[in-house]
Amino acid sequence: MRPAERGAPYGEYFSRLNRELKAHGPMRPVIVIDLDRLDHNIDVVMQSVQRGGKHLRLVEKSLPSPGLLAYIAKRAGTQRLMSFHQPFLNHDALLFPQADILLGKPLPVRSAELFYQSHKGAFDPARQLQWLLDTPERLQQYLALAQGLGTRLRVNIELDVGLHRGGVSDNRVLGQMLGLVSAHPQHLEFAGFMGYDPFVGMGVPGILGSPQALFDKVMQRYQGCVDYTRRHFAPLWHDGLTLNTAGSPSYRIHEQEQLSSEVSVGTGLLKPTHYDLPALGDHVPAVYIATPVLKSTGAVNIPALDDKSRLLSWWDRNLRATYFIYGGNWMAEFESPAGLRSNSLYGRSSNQEMVNGSPSVGLGVEDQVFLRPTQSESVLLQFGDLLAVRGGKIVESWPVYS
Repeated sequence: MRPAERGAPYGEYFSRLNRELKAHGPMRPVIVIDLDRLDHNIDVVMQSVQRGGKHLRLVEKSLPSPGLLAYIAKRAGTQRLMSFHQPFLNHDALLFPQADILLGKPLPVRSAELFYQSHKGAFDPARQLQWLLDTPERLQQYLALAQGLGTRLRVNIELDVGLHRGGVSDNRVLGQMLGLVSAHPQHLEFAGFMGYDPFVGMGVPGILGSPQALFDKVMQRYQGCVDYTRRHFAPLWHDGLTLNTAGSPSYRIHEQEQLSSEVSVGTGLLKPTHYDLPALGDHVPAVYIATPVLKSTGAVNIPALDDKSRLLSWWDRNLRATYFIYGGNWMAEFESPAGLRSNSLYGRSSNQEMVNGSPSVGLGVEDQVFLRPTQSESVLLQFGDLLAVRGGKIVESWPVYS
């Protein structure tokens, strides 16, 4: 390995990125997607999906850029998307006319109405779109919408398999919903089930059960809904149903079961800090925030304390270097150079955040500070176009959803 740059001890990986962004970057806060690392994560996911004999559905809210989604979809060989937001859904239908789209949460019926009012292009909602619904009351609203539009809606029923965030949790309610679908075949079509179970891989306290025990309960609940449907509503059942499950923290454990037809993965492909989980141990971080240093002002100097601030830097050597960065106060953790931290006494800023470290950090003005987002879906939308890099070089610029 080459030595770190003088005055910017990043290590080789971030040293390359720093040079590239200083030479060719926008010199503002930007999201960097490492395609080499992303490729690794895609391949890890697909190996698991293939071992389990399932399909992969990409979670669009966690990968909120058409270019990023298209890149992953091509490498993974999937056209299945999960959408969570009506404006994004309209974009998906226009930009991915061959996609199979499943809603990831029940939307107010007015949102669905707005989708149809705005929809254009070759995407056929009657064949390619599944609305996720959770209660008989909401299903009745969607039925009225379908009747008003003179169309047929595909209905996927949300199951509460243990997350307890809504969804069907007993056969009585499930029977009401399936009965309503059965009674209106010209306007409603049963498309399958969705059972989201991220808690299986998120590391709940052991006293609440091991991941395997939690997973077994998830699958018992899911199997119970399937058995009930096949027994009491056999005409609705067929091999082409979407039996969706999992999430990034739990997708791998579903290699054990043959009930579900597909798993959903999104954030795990980028691995922000909240996904540093044992279940994703084979994944590598593939997303960073990079932002330039605007000012380097020496030892910390707090308003009103003035010269007395020297006592702080005397006491703590990690306050002997002060940098003001472009932007700040993001849902993110400092990654490189090591040893940086925000200053809670000075206060957080989304404009020019104070960042402190020891003199050994050695950053200069316009050097880049790198952070890892804690999550992806909202953070990736805050920086404009994503910069895709390969081998430390910028190779693509991808707009995000608006």
